[in-house]
Amino acid sequence: MSISIIVPCYNEEASIPLFYQEATRVLQTMDTPYEILFVNDGSSDQTLPVIRQLAQRDPHITYLSFSRNFGKESALLAGLCNMNGDYVAVMDADLQDPPALLPQMLHILETEDYDCVATRRADRKGEPPVRSWFAHLFYKIINLISDADIMDGARDFRLMRRNMVDAILSMNEYNRFSKGIFGWVGFKTFWLSYENIERAAGQTKWSFWKLSRYAIDGIINFSQAPLSIASWFGILMTLVSFLGLLFVVVRRLIFGDPVAGWASTICILLFVSGLQLFCLGIIGQYIAKIYAETKHRPHFIISESNKDSIVNIH
Repeated sequence: MSISIIVPCYNEEASIPLFYQEATRVLQTMDTPYEILFVNDGSSDQTLPVIRQLAQRDPHITYLSFSRNFGKESALLAGLCNMNGDYVAVMDADLQDPPALLPQMLHILETEDYDCVATRRADRKGEPPVRSWFAHLFYKIINLISDADIMDGARDFRLMRRNMVDAILSMNEYNRFSKGIFGWVGFKTFWLSYENIERAAGQTKWSFWKLSRYAIDGIINFSQAPLSIASWFGILMTLVSFLGLLFVVVRRLIFGDPVAGWASTICILLFVSGLQLFCLGIIGQYIAKIYAETKHRPHFIISESNKDSIVNIH
């Protein structure tokens, strides 16, 4: 039995030494063969040289380095494709995912009937209130309109059996949303709560705008509800237009009133036009996803690694 730790990295030169020290300390106490697989996602700082130095002096360290920044989802996929362990953990390098939880997570998998131990934040201490509110709203919406079972406050940090990892890898779509994929594949998951922890070093790469885009991608990837909403908008506006036309005709026949009011007419036209563009935008998002899927481009390109063999997925 062995454990693989997958650590996506993007500009984490300050965090990696701290993570390595803490993760190694915890893993050595577990008395289990392990590897730590760093995936350098096209970092522009000294992340790759730092990882190289660790790999040169510690045989437990392996790494993959992308030719450019492909995003965290691609880094996670690359790590899952190239790990060797019977158990696989996904963690961030900033120590917001505490390695100290790994022994407890492994114990649960070994002694209880679970395929995965996933973590969630019990609170959002230190996070701006507006950001927390939008995060809670996102989890409510996506669980309401999709088949993905995503726990509020869920982290990517989890320890999985190999059979669950194989199921995740069988989902080879180009547009990936790992939180949704983890929930969609099913398997019995134990949720482990812990208090929110601040970054050990460096700056977060997730701005409010990037998180918003990520949330929208997640909704589009796992739900057709936005398309249904666009259709219902069309039906509703058709009904409202019909009633408005009926009102105008009846008023003209009874009162002989030509119904003045060009300003209100223009406002209604602008409103309906905006609604049409909104619906077209929703459809366009889905078409863009389809377009990306049909290209069959690789999820990532590995430019450097210290592993003997590398698995690329298309």
